[in-house]
Amino acid sequence: MAMPEKSSCTKPSENFSHFPEIIELNVGGQMYITRYLTLVSVPGSLLWEMFNEKNPCSLAQDNKGRFFVDRDGFLFRYVLDYMRDQKLVLPDHFPECGRLQREAEYFKLPELVKMLAPKINKVKSFGNDFCQSDVEELSTNIDITCNISSSNNIQVSGPDNSPALTVNTGSDLKKAGFITIGYRGSYTLGRDSQADAKFRRVARIMVCGKISLAKEVFGDTLNESRDPDRPPERYTSRYYLKFTFLEQAFDKLADAGFHMVACNSSGTCTITHDQTDDKIWTSYTEYVFCRE
Repeated sequence: MAMPEKSSCTKPSENFSHFPEIIELNVGGQMYITRYLTLVSVPGSLLWEMFNEKNPCSLAQDNKGRFFVDRDGFLFRYVLDYMRDQKLVLPDHFPECGRLQREAEYFKLPELVKMLAPKINKVKSFGNDFCQSDVEELSTNIDITCNISSSNNIQVSGPDNSPALTVNTGSDLKKAGFITIGYRGSYTLGRDSQADAKFRRVARIMVCGKISLAKEVFGDTLNESRDPDRPPERYTSRYYLKFTFLEQAFDKLADAGFHMVACNSSGTCTITHDQTDDKIWTSYTEYVFCRE
């Protein structure tokens, strides 16, 4: 006889009348296991409100009985770390402070919001830092005046107020680089009719390139779960897209100013059944895009 599947709402704890001591969470598809005391460690927070419910079954659960929260599963690790000891520790060159602050606001963690504010302000002050440092390196023996216009241009003027240099810092100035799109596809081909091919859906579109470029082009459609916490100027070959339509990926690259410069494909064949001689062809294809 098959054993019934376990559910979080049917495992009472000795210490807590309603919830188990160990809680399993599904946050946006990412799985977390933590203690009940951690989730209720910040009074008034959203998790504190959720896990003070009298009936655990009133909370949303996935098909395996894990409590489900429809938020960013990647960023939730930092929310959970904060709730363990009320301290904020982020990796170097962390690029998601703004999004993490939005998650902190959603989970009703005002102290975490305050901790993130200086880090966000530091990023916002980059334009002023450029004016005060990088432009100074360009000027050697003349007095200059630096003004940032509403069009995101930095204008450097000489002693007589004559324009000496204009630097564009807006969206029109984009970094050059390469992005490689790869996917694995397969289809079954019968022996009698080559035209009767049964194609399988593309399972995953991989992205290889500099992290800052990949995030610029694909934004929220980029899944970073296989290679998290990497600085924006590093490279990765483990990101993949949340959709499976190549045309959609090509459109996003074209909109960002990329064009295709090369492609290659390789394939293998296996026979699936001795009597029918049906064959499965598996191919791996890569497209290389460049922005000058």
